[in-house]
Amino acid sequence: MLRLARPLPLALALCLMPPLAACPIEPPAHSTAEEAGDEGAGERGQATDEAPEELFEVLRVVDGDTIHIQRKGKKEKLRLLSVDTEERMRGGDFNPSKPETVFGEECAKWAIRFFRDLADEDGKTRVGVRFPEGKEAYDVYGRLLCHVILADGRDFNLLLVQLGKSPYFNKYGNSLICHEAFLEAQRKARAEELGIWHPQTNEPKTPGAQAAKRNYDELLPWWDALAQAVDGFRKRARENPDAVLASEDADGIDAALKAKREVEIFGRVYRTFEESNGDLTVLFRANEGDPGVRAIVPRKLRKELLAELDLEATSRGMRQNYVSVTGPLRKGRRGPELRTSSVEQWRLGGPEPAAKTPAEAGAPR
Repeated sequence: MLRLARPLPLALALCLMPPLAACPIEPPAHSTAEEAGDEGAGERGQATDEAPEELFEVLRVVDGDTIHIQRKGKKEKLRLLSVDTEERMRGGDFNPSKPETVFGEECAKWAIRFFRDLADEDGKTRVGVRFPEGKEAYDVYGRLLCHVILADGRDFNLLLVQLGKSPYFNKYGNSLICHEAFLEAQRKARAEELGIWHPQTNEPKTPGAQAAKRNYDELLPWWDALAQAVDGFRKRARENPDAVLASEDADGIDAALKAKREVEIFGRVYRTFEESNGDLTVLFRANEGDPGVRAIVPRKLRKELLAELDLEATSRGMRQNYVSVTGPLRKGRRGPELRTSSVEQWRLGGPEPAAKTPAEAGAPR
């Protein structure tokens, strides 16, 4: 079993599932693009089965998908599942898949106002939290992975997609809470050109000037390919939980080592090492502080494997990032090892992304 109380990478947490007294209030920002996502905000947001039984004070809103709450006597930093609002303008390094955008800044300010306006008579806003299959998990940054449930029962994660504040972010697996609702919310938001789906969102005010925009026509097929890989892993893991393990599952890997059984390791390649004897060591991503699984490719097998499986490409954007390797685990000098003897032990975790035209992706333009 996993030690879910320890920080887990977002990918593993999703694979294995499914308030503003101290908030820095900022003045409202007026923007045509922002208003495109606010229309109908009062009517949108489906209620869950019922309002949350327990509410927690919101301490700070960082951006559209990260907030801090007071829970169980400590401050918890929440990372909202299945959503990924655009990045705020902080002057950081440019990342083509997550650029800092004007709309990201607007969305963060909108979220601050949204939760501020929910404050009760004592000036505090309170929300509930929901976890896939009731299992609590943290990512590598120590953020609690969850859905935020408003006091009236609305799912705030779903609301972000309904308003066009966020795409349905299934990069780490389809939602185990409301996959179909997310799909329908995104379809409607695109059809209505709300928020990120509006043609003028993040367009520069000066014609021809450069502006940061996120290319969802490229990102959505990529995320879908990764979601298919994760869903395939989830299915295999349900059928054989002791032998199909995520690379970050330290407890499951320890148990497999003790039992000396053959396993499938599913995860992403962290890096590769050239060994002095010509072997290639492939280190899978692991939770911080864990050694991670090392899959050993013998020198005589390297050329054949690399011809079949481009391991370097699995670390790139717009490529399938998940890999599976099968074999017996053993305890090595640097941690768990899995020595392979044939190419058949290796495979991509899922399909490569399929390029889609805007029409095929469901874009309104």
